[in-house]
Amino acid sequence: MTHRERWVRTLNFQPVDHVPDEEFGFWESTFTTWHEHGLPTEINSNGNCDPYFGFAPRSGVPVGIGMTPGFKTETLEEADDYRIERNSNGVITKVFTDGGDTIPQFMDHTLKDRKSWEEEFLPKLDIALESRYPENRDDWEDIKARFNSPDWDRPVGISIGSIFGWLRDWMGFENITVMMYDDPELMHDMIEHLATLTTTVIRKSAEEINIDYAAGWEDMAFRQGPMISPAMFREFLTPRYKMITDVLHENDIDIIFTDCDGRVIDAIDPWLEGGLTGIFPCEVGAGRDQTDPIAVREKWGEQVVILGGVNKHALGAGKEAIREEIKRMEPYVKEGGWIPHVDHRCPPTVTFEDYLYYLDLKRDTFGIPRPEEFEARPEIKKIKARPGYWKT
Repeated sequence: MTHRERWVRTLNFQPVDHVPDEEFGFWESTFTTWHEHGLPTEINSNGNCDPYFGFAPRSGVPVGIGMTPGFKTETLEEADDYRIERNSNGVITKVFTDGGDTIPQFMDHTLKDRKSWEEEFLPKLDIALESRYPENRDDWEDIKARFNSPDWDRPVGISIGSIFGWLRDWMGFENITVMMYDDPELMHDMIEHLATLTTTVIRKSAEEINIDYAAGWEDMAFRQGPMISPAMFREFLTPRYKMITDVLHENDIDIIFTDCDGRVIDAIDPWLEGGLTGIFPCEVGAGRDQTDPIAVREKWGEQVVILGGVNKHALGAGKEAIREEIKRMEPYVKEGGWIPHVDHRCPPTVTFEDYLYYLDLKRDTFGIPRPEEFEARPEIKKIKARPGYWKT
């Protein structure tokens, strides 16, 4: 069975030889910490770690859905431990430079009202811009031939962008939620434009390429739930998701998920009504108080596919907690429709040894072959030869 077949069959609840071997990634500080404990220093980014660990790759159709071009980035002020800058989203941020992985402090946003939307943002979201469309590329026929070939072994995805998360980034959380009450007409106009842009850009690719899945990004939930109510979700977002997913379903693209951290339980039904079929990365939370994948599976069954759902806090709690985490999800993963991996980027609180232990346990439990090249690396053999490696 090829990796592409395995990936598609897994998320269609069909029998496979084993689940795909995938992971989300790592914080920058995780690499720095792990370098002190055996990880080669050249493995220092999410771009080169997947081949190192032997994770299975995917591929994507090169559509251009976001702002083009972005705003000019510039530093407005610089101090010893921070700098104030305008980023490519037009947001003025305070970025701390103390060496840790911290979220910038948002100070001001360019998108504030209809005037700034029409003058500053709409020109950067021009649907007619030729470079958005892969069919305008010189290598379009090569792209189609490569992805449509039965010999292409990587799952082929297409981006469906964002209809809430981008706006939240461009105008700020408080501003977007207030605008839904104070100026719903503008909010509808902006979301409608983003959905129309997406459907227009992806249509020809969906029609002419054998695409296996579509993936979006939202990040519209905190640890207690979504930023907006289910009623507002259904008013503003669900119809626009339906616009996008109708194009996908018409072309037999039925694995459709979006990236959203936090507690997404109250968003699942509105997503399903909009034609989405999956959640990623299914962030469990410290006390399983956010999005427990087992609760999702027990409530929604085969309506929802899951990518992620391995509690990063369990990995940071040691080998016994790792064993319990894999054990509790084992029967559900084996039912299909679930590619298990860490529920966000792996933090530096997880030791390199415990992460290797997690990979071994996950691979052995779900029948995933251990990558021979990875297993043969001297630093990996050295860690696994420690007397207590397989003990708590």
